[in-house]
Amino acid sequence: MSQIKRLRPREAWESMQATPSALLLDVRASVEFAYVGHPTGAINIPWKEAPLWEVNAHFVARVSEAIPDKSTPVYLLCRSGQRSFDAAAALAAAGYTHLINVEEGFEGPLDAEKHRNTLGGWRFHGLPWEQS
Repeated sequence: MSQIKRLRPREAWESMQATPSALLLDVRASVEFAYVGHPTGAINIPWKEAPLWEVNAHFVARVSEAIPDKSTPVYLLCRSGQRSFDAAAALAAAGYTHLINVEEGFEGPLDAEKHRNTLGGWRFHGLPWEQS
C-alpha cells in the first residue's frame, strides 16, 4: 500500500500548481459540495453520502472511471480531513500510488463556539473556491 502524504491547504494548493497532472478529489457528500462550496476545479465523488452516511460501495470504481491512471497525483479533500484520509486509504489499497490528503479539509476544525472556517481549511486560507 502506498503512503499517503499529508499537506495543509496552502501547501497542497502550491504543490498542485507545480504539478499540472494533479487532480483534486472532493469526497464530501454531493449536497456539501454544491451548497457549502468546493475548491474550483475539484471533482466530486462522495466517500459517504447523506442521509445514511455509509461508505459509498462504488467509490473506488467511480474514481477509477474518472482517474484511470493510478500514478496520477490525487489530492483528496473533505470537510475537515478525516473522510478524505479514509478515502485515500481505500485508493491506496486499490493501487493508487500518489495520494495527498488535504489536512484541515474545506472548512477546517471546530472552534470553541463549534463553528468551522475560523481556524483553518481551504476557504479560511483564501484559496480558490465556488458554490453551485
